[in-house]
Amino acid sequence: MPDKQFLIDLANTKMPYGKYKDHYLIDLPEYYVVWCHSKGFPKGKLGDMLSQVYELKINGLEYLIREIKRKYLK
Repeated sequence: MPDKQFLIDLANTKMPYGKYKDHYLIDLPEYYVVWCHSKGFPKGKLGDMLSQVYELKINGLEYLIREIKRKYLK
């Protein structure tokens, strides 16, 4: 279970590279996150966050992160 700070960081993190550079992770299209999952997420914090985004999206829970983003936007 992710902690509060991880979820706040997730809500405020943007994709650092690629086609969706500078898009918030939670706003990445579901098909792209599923594709990343099939290719393997990168190691480290970004991979952990993308993995969490994948779980949220396939379970229809991305609204939770959007609410956090609205409250804690940097």
